[in-house]
Amino acid sequence: MAIDIRKETGPSGTVEQRIVYESGNEMAAYAAHQINYHIMGYFPISPSTEVAQFLDLMKANGQHDIVLIPADGEHGSAGVCYGASTAGGRVFNATSANGYLYMLEQMPVQSGTRFPMVMNLVCRSVSGPLDIHGDHSDLYFALNTGWPIIMCRDPQSVYDMNIIALKLAEDPEVRLPVLVAQDGYFTSHQKRRVMTFAKREDVQKFIGEKPPEGFKHVLDRNNPITVGPYMNEPDYINNCYQQSMAMYRAEAVYDRIRQEYAVLTGRDYPILELYRMEDAEVAVFLLNSSSEIIKDVVDQLRAKGVKAGSISPNIIRPFPAKQIAEALKNVKAVTVGDRADAYGGHGGNMSLEIRAALQQYGNHSTMVISRIYGLGGKDFYAEDGLALFEFAIEAVGKGYVEKPYDYHGHSPGDPNKAPKRVLEPMKYEDVKTGLITVTPDEETGKVNVRIPPLRALTKKAKRIAPGHGACPGCGIFSGLELFFKGIEGDIVALFHTGCAMVVTTGYPYSAHKATYIHNLFQNGAATLSGVVEMFHERKRRGELDHLGLQDDFTFVMITGDGGMDIGMGPAIGAALRNHRMIILEYDNEGYMNTGAQLSYSTPMGHRTSTSNVGKHQGGKVFHHKDTAQIMAATNIPYVFTGSEASPQDLVRKAAKAQWYAQNVGMVYGKILITCPLNWLSEDKDGATIIDYAVNTCFFPLYEVERGVTTITYNPEEKGKRVPVGDWLKLMGKTKHLSKPEYAETLREFEHEIERRWNMLKAKHDNPYL
Repeated sequence: MAIDIRKETGPSGTVEQRIVYESGNEMAAYAAHQINYHIMGYFPISPSTEVAQFLDLMKANGQHDIVLIPADGEHGSAGVCYGASTAGGRVFNATSANGYLYMLEQMPVQSGTRFPMVMNLVCRSVSGPLDIHGDHSDLYFALNTGWPIIMCRDPQSVYDMNIIALKLAEDPEVRLPVLVAQDGYFTSHQKRRVMTFAKREDVQKFIGEKPPEGFKHVLDRNNPITVGPYMNEPDYINNCYQQSMAMYRAEAVYDRIRQEYAVLTGRDYPILELYRMEDAEVAVFLLNSSSEIIKDVVDQLRAKGVKAGSISPNIIRPFPAKQIAEALKNVKAVTVGDRADAYGGHGGNMSLEIRAALQQYGNHSTMVISRIYGLGGKDFYAEDGLALFEFAIEAVGKGYVEKPYDYHGHSPGDPNKAPKRVLEPMKYEDVKTGLITVTPDEETGKVNVRIPPLRALTKKAKRIAPGHGACPGCGIFSGLELFFKGIEGDIVALFHTGCAMVVTTGYPYSAHKATYIHNLFQNGAATLSGVVEMFHERKRRGELDHLGLQDDFTFVMITGDGGMDIGMGPAIGAALRNHRMIILEYDNEGYMNTGAQLSYSTPMGHRTSTSNVGKHQGGKVFHHKDTAQIMAATNIPYVFTGSEASPQDLVRKAAKAQWYAQNVGMVYGKILITCPLNWLSEDKDGATIIDYAVNTCFFPLYEVERGVTTITYNPEEKGKRVPVGDWLKLMGKTKHLSKPEYAETLREFEHEIERRWNMLKAKHDNPYL
């Protein structure tokens, strides 16, 4: 990262600089590593995930001292950052979209208690439906959180603003957390020429020492403080007033800091970026990356004699109302482009605030046109910019705005092109073979299952159609289909966000042949709980009699790719309520759908994009989470693990799971599946790798039925146990563990496998454990 092409002093700068060619995410990470923050709490979400990845790679190479803390979800990452900031150090984070909304309730706490930090918001669409591309719908939720917000139009400004942001946050007149916003996939992933400080010490000198004198923190034993007390009126309104005044002071402080920065670097970021506005009669107002494209349009119109100009702010909180009103005082009409809608507000947020600014400062003549554009990452071209100007030019010609608020770039619907069903619903007899029998044993209290030879189940209809977009060798769908062979009758399936969800539901297509639901990453168990209870209540009231159901549905939640990290709380809640449903986790040992970051199911020492291997780091530094044992501790009636390595065992457990889910309560199952792309293994080796994982006792096959543990496959008794090292050699992500320098990590990993295996054998031998 950050290849040093050449060093130079800027034309008006005073510090030594160098040129690099990097993306916005890389530059956010690069600025952070030069600052050398104390703590970064993080959770992966596209397109901001790369920021943590780049920092982890630099950490592995010994380039900074930042402690990177992988959280259980964005809410947890925000809590990590808040706690770290109360302890007096410098704190950093990055997120996007629904991840930002998940941490949203923490944002006013951070600002209301006046603890500085820097958050990079890599702007992305807020679902639903799910879209991972760039617009400003997450950014606009930030407007009322009490954080100053500074904007970045290109990778150069991402780097510069990240340095300016920290100095702004820690200024005694401000003392607020600061948000740095860049456009996801536009700025975040596009490589550009960037000038950086050549020496870290120059960055450190500019931002100053930490903590600044006078800042309180929780680690000073001689000056104990109370953080976040309960507060009544009139104290609460007074606290909010002080916070508000700090926000407004941030404008002047930002203006001072950016001028200091301009002296050092030769790069200036005024509060408003005005382009050819000195005599403009029509103008367009845009945020971030689009504001660069519009400049070319301004030049084209100027060449035709149209007095056009553009406005783009470098800071939107506090909102520069006075400067905008001044810039528009001679403009007859301005089109305000918002990359998000303020639904029901008759305009996007920026258009509403500009109208208010004009009213406040006595400008009643400039006409304002609001247009919502670029949602879901829809590209913005010069032609679109010209269209925005045409709205203003037309208003000037008519003397009024014919349509003050509208969308630009949307397509009218065509009834003839409405999505049509391709696959007919599965018939009951397609998924009800009658070949599987499940009978409760009154004497033991357990369930007996008889399954036919697997070849007899090959004609059973598949629940997921061919044509999904998974990577070659992905084990998700072969594993799921094997499990579904044991499920008889109709299902309703909910898929957590993850690879299985994304590759099967690209609108207007779907690979699901049964009813399918998706909700937010963390909330699947709660959502399906609601579906289950509504089904049983409507059935009790007789409202579903007309559907002709021959059996009850089997309700199945599919989770993976870290879903049992961020979704652990709701899953435990559903288990404790004992809803009649199945949670099935496919464990691919990482957050694969966002780029193979570590999850809590990643084993110790394994390489991921946020547990890199280098001379200062050897993969993940803590052990993997045993979700099966966690769920067993909730006392649900049935828990199991399964694997394609033992297909009959998995089908039998699926049938048992269905019986318990329909008759008793919650079931949790976990299957290990391969991910060749991110395990750095050969597609053809998937079955072998899973087989070795089972035979090393890393992934033991067992069930916990009504609290009693039974090992269903013991490789030691079969004479098939193999050394852990033999399994690790099959994957590129773990080959480094065979080297002498990682011998201690390997020994600790092997010891943990052995410890868990012996504990499991003890439970198998004693029904009271």
